Amino acid sequence: MNKRKFKDKITLDPIMTLLILIVLTIVVSGFLSLLGIQVNYNSIADNITFNYTQSLVSVDSLFSLSGLKYIFTSTVSNFVSFKPLSSLIIILIGIGVMEKSGFLKTVITLLTKKAKKKSVTFVLVLLCVLASIMGDLPFVVMIPLSALIFIYGHRNPYIGIIASYAALSAGSGISILLTSVDSALMDYTLLGAHVLDKSYTLNTLSFFLIMFLAVVLVSLAITFITENIIASKMPKYEFADEEMEEEFTITKKQLRGLIFALFAGLLYFLFFIYCIIPGLPLSGALLDYSQDFYIDKLFSVDSFFSMGFVFVVTMFFVILGFFYGIGAKTIRNNKDLCDDLGHSLDGVGKTLVLIFFASTLISVFKKTNIGEVITAALANILSIEGIGAFPLIIILFIISAIVTLFLPGSVFKWAIMAGIAVPAFMNVGISPEFAQVIFRFGESVTMGITPLATYYVIYLAYLDKYNQNKKPINLFKTLQFQIPYSLAVGIILLGLLIVWYIIGLPLGINGYTVI
Repeated sequence: MNKRKFKDKITLDPIMTLLILIVLTIVVSGFLSLLGIQVNYNSIADNITFNYTQSLVSVDSLFSLSGLKYIFTSTVSNFVSFKPLSSLIIILIGIGVMEKSGFLKTVITLLTKKAKKKSVTFVLVLLCVLASIMGDLPFVVMIPLSALIFIYGHRNPYIGIIASYAALSAGSGISILLTSVDSALMDYTLLGAHVLDKSYTLNTLSFFLIMFLAVVLVSLAITFITENIIASKMPKYEFADEEMEEEFTITKKQLRGLIFALFAGLLYFLFFIYCIIPGLPLSGALLDYSQDFYIDKLFSVDSFFSMGFVFVVTMFFVILGFFYGIGAKTIRNNKDLCDDLGHSLDGVGKTLVLIFFASTLISVFKKTNIGEVITAALANILSIEGIGAFPLIIILFIISAIVTLFLPGSVFKWAIMAGIAVPAFMNVGISPEFAQVIFRFGESVTMGITPLATYYVIYLAYLDKYNQNKKPINLFKTLQFQIPYSLAVGIILLGLLIVWYIIGLPLGINGYTVI
């Protein structure tokens, strides 16, 4: 009994855990810098001669006067510019209107009322996996919505939060359609391929077949784990009285509200779609025409679509909630609307504190270059002569999974690894596109179990928000929830790669495993 009380007393709040990790990162960076830890790796000098140059990366100590100056001068700006902060606050405005007006409860209840629990979970997981084409935005949209979907289904919201984060994390590396990240990765893949073959090209649908099967298998696995492992471990959730209505019957007011909302939402959606279609009169206003691929025209840094996408989605949510409220008479005046706009922001104080410390941890760790050093060191293993094709596949998969724990950014990792990995694979007869698929699959395995992932803090914040236990939710417990998913995704994707290579199936259209 005394041991249990002691254990309860030492349970750390996530904020304190993040603070400890920040301090630990600073101290470790000083120690590693003192030891002179640095790594040389081959990178491609330019895209004309494709000659190698030696790049040197070393650990940058923050346990110094200059390091402390960096922390004190950059912490505020890093917090203000931290993407999840602005994205979450803006998206919550739209979700608040949909929730408070009753739109979400009506729609979700109607769609899930007669559906099986496993079916609802599978559809949610599949949507989260497929949502990777929209970049990082689904993390701030799907996690809050997943919690509400499970609440309206009279289930513990923890289940929806955990499952959606697992699916979003795994889905970040598997996409049926070419994403902006895949497009950026292809540039580095081609750069590596041109070292040996300057005429090598890649097709935008080179990965379609293997990605399609990966999406289906991963979605089924995450659903199975959610319903058979995670859900069974969740405690009973105490719902508010209004959430425990036994029978939901749609009224004429609610039906009218739905009609208003769907009609207004459809008009807005069609207008938005028209603005991203090139070649029509006055269309394509949201695209960046300096890019070649359509996905880059949509999601490039300079495209209006990319810069305003969060606001576009928020306005869509506001329109749905507002017109539902008008039709259902849950919004009667401007005060009701203004109250609804701020509904989801109630009690968001601790979330902001969590985001502050998470942004600081990510910034501090990135500044130390520890992740970059680990990535370069492990990537050099691929350049060892005499490694066969089959071991090389497994090694790249494992390296990609490991380095993602320390360097979650896909493009930055592949920029370091591609110049080594792609030529190494081509030398044993494996195609550059298959090397990129292996890399993407590997990072999907561990993206959900690293606190350095940019949107991990959203997952953490929502677990904390719906925590009904008197003890704070433990940061390491939140990662522990993701381990079964990580193991299953790893087994499935590695198995898929091995089978694909042995049989020699095409990866997609004009995409092959061997050259």
